[in-house]
Amino acid sequence: MKGIIFTEFLEMVESHFSVEVADQIIEQNDLDSKGAYTSVGNYDKQELIKLITSLSECVNLPVGVLLKEYGKYLLSHFLIYYPQFFQDLTTTFDFLDTIDRHVHVEVKKLYRDADLPNFQTKRLSSTKMQMFYHSSNPFALLAEGLIEGAANHFGENIHVNSDISENHQVATFNLTLVD
Repeated sequence: MKGIIFTEFLEMVESHFSVEVADQIIEQNDLDSKGAYTSVGNYDKQELIKLITSLSECVNLPVGVLLKEYGKYLLSHFLIYYPQFFQDLTTTFDFLDTIDRHVHVEVKKLYRDADLPNFQTKRLSSTKMQMFYHSSNPFALLAEGLIEGAANHFGENIHVNSDISENHQVATFNLTLVD
């Protein structure tokens, strides 16, 4: 898993909770990386799972809530780091349509070893979309947070109804644009 996912997670923990909480969740776990991440490095997804689980216990919030919040946080930072991926797009649905066709293609050019999730979209109408998520990582709720973060960015009220597999590696998101 790319290091940017780890560095941004720890930045979120520091900004939403505290530096002390970030240090605590690193110290609580036996991490091969020792909690020293670079944005371009590659790290075991189990380390992120351990950190999120520890954060959940530390701040007394469910892992799922934290993953969704992290997805929103991550989207807000992708807007800063990669504005070109949002250029000329005016709706959440337009953006979601570009993830596999454009965003992930460009990411793969930079990081050939990136293990990216697969996002397929199907527009059902001007106000309804289905998004299908498949990943080797159990982060469907993080993906849902990214969707919600995109809706926030585009100023749209989108209801997300999720059907997530037990292992959180496969999901169908039914999105409805609400006036």
